[in-house]
Amino acid sequence: MKQTLHSFWGKCSVLLLFASLTYSSSFSQYSDGTYWEAGVQLGPSNFLGDLGGNAGKGTGFLKDHQFKTTRFLGGIFAEAYPSEWLGIRFALNIGSIEGDDNFTKANGGIEESRKARNLDFKSSIQEIFVAAEVYPFVFFEYEPTDVYHKLRPYFLVGVGGFHFNPKGKDPATGEYVNLRPLHTEGQGFPEHPDRKQYSLVQVSIPLGVGLKYYITENTTLSFEVIQRKSFCDKIDDVSTEYIDPALFYANMDAATAAVAERVSNKSANGYTSGGYGPGDKRGTANNNDSYFSAGFKLGFRLFTNSDRSWRNSTRCPVIRF
Repeated sequence: MKQTLHSFWGKCSVLLLFASLTYSSSFSQYSDGTYWEAGVQLGPSNFLGDLGGNAGKGTGFLKDHQFKTTRFLGGIFAEAYPSEWLGIRFALNIGSIEGDDNFTKANGGIEESRKARNLDFKSSIQEIFVAAEVYPFVFFEYEPTDVYHKLRPYFLVGVGGFHFNPKGKDPATGEYVNLRPLHTEGQGFPEHPDRKQYSLVQVSIPLGVGLKYYITENTTLSFEVIQRKSFCDKIDDVSTEYIDPALFYANMDAATAAVAERVSNKSANGYTSGGYGPGDKRGTANNNDSYFSAGFKLGFRLFTNSDRSWRNSTRCPVIRF
């Protein structure tokens, strides 16, 4: 798995660097030349998937945001600006996400089943993405290259990849265990050939909006919200149906099977009579998971390939006659 992960990051780095250079040389309008910006980004992150959520039907957007499961995501970025209206960002972030049915705000509706399911997870996140930042209002500015103290809204869209590793709490010990090796929904078992084992490396589509302020002509501060749409429904290790717990013992050693049985069904009655059994709904397979972050991005201009020299943020007074 480690070799696979290293290979993934290596291929993505080459691809994203090539994309950045390609875009940087493709646009020149509304600019005195390409310049670069680098910096740091940090903010709270939250999971949107099968676990947790608020009253009513679970969704994949901000409606199911829960403050109790908020964690943090942050990292570094480098960005090329071939023009004032376009930036190409290359970002590396690390952080974590979490989901817990116990925090579901139940009001007597369909969310009660999620509350009773009582599953939980947490996972580290390592992500890499390349995205285009588009500043549409630049076209309405009188002097687009004069950025001192300007405020610019933007939207962002890109492509990336992330690595995750879901863990769940073992009710017998209170310790967190890796969920993927436990095959909690029969992934990879011959009895369920339609349920393939999932990969811990997935593709994402970052979509977001932001507001950028030029503190000086060389320093910027942005606030942005970015949602990562994934093509995977297993970030929280929950997707389909409960299986016959006997299959755990048929396909794994007794000790591992006992842990799998405990963490796969944490409802009050478990697999006993009156509890959840084989074929009962455990998750919603047709609704992929996602996660989002909302935070600040601090950037510093590095250099420009034009003859323009950026002016100092402290300007001398001008006397006009």
